[in-house]
Amino acid sequence: MSPTPHSAPAVVGVIGGGRMGAGIAQSFAAAGSSVTVVESGEAASAAALDRVATGLKRAAERGLLSEPAEQVLARVTMADAVDGLPADADLVVEAVPEDAGLKSRVLAAAERAVGATTVLATNTSSLSVTELAAVLTRPGRFLGMHFFNPVPASALVEIVVAPHTEAAAVSAALGWTHALGKKDVTVKDSPGFASSRLGLALGLEAIRMVEEGVAEPEAIDDAMSLGYKHPMGPLRLTDLVGLDVRLAIAEYLHSTLGERFAPPQLLRDKVARGELGRKTGQGFYAWK
Repeated sequence: MSPTPHSAPAVVGVIGGGRMGAGIAQSFAAAGSSVTVVESGEAASAAALDRVATGLKRAAERGLLSEPAEQVLARVTMADAVDGLPADADLVVEAVPEDAGLKSRVLAAAERAVGATTVLATNTSSLSVTELAAVLTRPGRFLGMHFFNPVPASALVEIVVAPHTEAAAVSAALGWTHALGKKDVTVKDSPGFASSRLGLALGLEAIRMVEEGVAEPEAIDDAMSLGYKHPMGPLRLTDLVGLDVRLAIAEYLHSTLGERFAPPQLLRDKVARGELGRKTGQGFYAWK
């Protein structure tokens, strides 16, 4: 189904109802899409729906919705398995954890559940879109749509184009991105794309500076936010993204791009202690 310019897809599937998946679902529902979120287990499913509801309530309080939050939420339904995705989905976005094997299994199952014209997208922040496409029978309908956290407030979607991605799929993804009120950057598939590769390089160097005793986290962050006008410093951003997520990306880029992305021991140690950032209450900062 071909979208008109700047119109949201009529039917969307989102696989994974964590912070990213819920934000993606919220954004498309607010733009008018009917959204099905796949999350297994009753408790996880309820938590995912609550994340969407909470996000919509906050958006309404800030005057960012064109209709009542309850009306938008009514367009969001839950499914407990990938085969519950709507067969007529225009777009399905995979937003499960950064594990290549898991993503491959989920994407293959999603392709079986939907129609031949559905665009499949992965929200991976660093994994090879080309390698993920290898499990698909229709790789031309597959690309990366890398959303940023928090999705509803972020202005950016990184569109990642693999060698076999068809121009029609790219055009559709760009139109849907604009329909969400977001700006795109389009890149060729390569390790870390543009955003994660640059962001991780800065974040890892900031962690090394803490490890070496150069300065405290707040001082390093202030140097970048006040001196270079970054909206937040690299260590606070690492806490927001999740230290475990940053470590996984670093390990992948280390294996593909070399020693400059070797994870600092301090990052490994903090992840081993469960200090994962905001989601656990402790990272480079204490979070309430």
